[in-house]
Amino acid sequence: MKQVLAALVLAAAGSAFAAASAPAAPAAPAPAASKALTPQQQKMGDCATANKGKKGDDYKNGVKACMNGGAASAPMTSKEKLAACAKANKGKKGDDYKNGVSACMKG
Repeated sequence: MKQVLAALVLAAAGSAFAAASAPAAPAAPAPAASKALTPQQQKMGDCATANKGKKGDDYKNGVKACMNGGAASAPMTSKEKLAACAKANKGKKGDDYKNGVSACMKG
């Protein structure tokens, strides 16, 4: 019985020694969440979130437009643009208002 016990102790000690002397596996790289994102990576993430739910070419084109600084949505209709120009020129009167809205609609 003592011999079996001694053999088990030696086997356990030998395996512990072998594990300790074996070269350690290289450490896994840290997860990306721990690193700070570059502005480009942050913008890509924002654009991907803005185009979530789109598929295929719609998604690619939406992200591309967003990354290039363009809006991913459709352009404003003339009614929407007129409303925005009217709001921007609120408080002006007469010809001043008309000229302000006209310039806004052209630009």
